[in-house]
Amino acid sequence: MIVLGIESSCDETGVALVRTEGDAVPTLLAQALHSQVEMHVAYGGVVPELASRDHIRRVLPLSIAVLAEAGVALPEIDVVAYTRGPGLAGALLVGAGVACALAMALDRPVLGVHHLEGHLLSPFLSRDPPAFPFVALLVSGGHTQLMRVDDVGRYALLGETIDDAAGEAFDKSAKLLGLGYPGGPALARLADAGNPAAFALPRPLLHSANLDFSFAGLKTAVMTQWRKCGESPGERARADLAASTQQTIVDVLVRKSVAALEATGLDRLVVAGGVGANARLRAQLNERCARRGARVHYPEFELCTDNGAMIALAAAMRLQRGIAETRTDYAFDVRPRWPLTEVGGPPPLRTTAP
Repeated sequence: MIVLGIESSCDETGVALVRTEGDAVPTLLAQALHSQVEMHVAYGGVVPELASRDHIRRVLPLSIAVLAEAGVALPEIDVVAYTRGPGLAGALLVGAGVACALAMALDRPVLGVHHLEGHLLSPFLSRDPPAFPFVALLVSGGHTQLMRVDDVGRYALLGETIDDAAGEAFDKSAKLLGLGYPGGPALARLADAGNPAAFALPRPLLHSANLDFSFAGLKTAVMTQWRKCGESPGERARADLAASTQQTIVDVLVRKSVAALEATGLDRLVVAGGVGANARLRAQLNERCARRGARVHYPEFELCTDNGAMIALAAAMRLQRGIAETRTDYAFDVRPRWPLTEVGGPPPLRTTAP
């Protein structure tokens, strides 16, 4: 079975093909991705209308390129999958509309996929895929969550952010420091030249009895420290504050992830989403988990950001298990806000650390 996946939830247009053979992990045949970073950089963030228009321009050329690279003809596609949500409504509608039109033309079923489920399962395409069950740290865009994952569609919420997500904390802090868009990677690069212990920044909920996160206060603390540096703080001070900010976020993510492993008794952690590409986060998670005999799995760097491969993969794994809600009437909707715990499987659970 060959699945075509289309991702258009925000500012990246992704298309990919995967093949399934029995119960084995699906194989990635080809993928193509276009990032809109250069277009949005002038505005300091994503402009939804511009994002939607660019998806319209990119999705068909990318689809043609992927089919050519994989050597697959259109009639060989068995299922067309697309990101149904969460994300920007207009951007989601582009992918949904193209997917349903293509599926109707081919007389094939269409499947709407949850964007975060794609991130969650993306490490299965890596050279070191995980095995169920595991704890997942989802750090993608406006989402920071810890999940217990027993199988595809069987997700239990362990903890989540009560305000800003980790990615938002990176981006907002970067903007305060005068760094460009996208802010997270820019702050991480600057942090390499700084001292992570130079500034004492708050770590809300670090020692709480639950597995929730809170990053909203970090932006205010960064702004306060930046103002204390004066009108001409210098590059050294900026690098030190960037390093301290990154270390604050990493400390919280690492401590909560290890606490989730301890609370569930599991020894496998999956890290997915754009923030999961952060080198310092990976290094400290590897160190802490190794100390307690736990394994950490990451997607390849090119699969950390939004991409079509993760959408095609999530669709294929659901189809393998017979839990995919495909449609052949080609009517579609999108869900800009869509909790992952509402996607398949048993009712959501809420668990806290002991």
